[in-house]
Amino acid sequence: MGIDKQSDFAANLQIGPTSLGMVRIYVEGEGLEIPMDFDPEEAEEIADELRAAAAQARAMTEKKVKPPKPKG
Repeated sequence: MGIDKQSDFAANLQIGPTSLGMVRIYVEGEGLEIPMDFDPEEAEEIADELRAAAAQARAMTEKKVKPPKPKG
């Protein structure tokens, strides 16, 4: 499965600090549990990547929904 493929897989996502000063992204779904720990700098890089991807997705959506320009 690629990043741009639809999926019927459902999962829960939790994000928070650990007692060891790490940031944990925890994914749980359908018999699967994935805890991923990142140091704060890595977590901030991931946050920046999420914001950039959101901006790109928003721009793609806005291009599709733009109303036609009036003639005249």
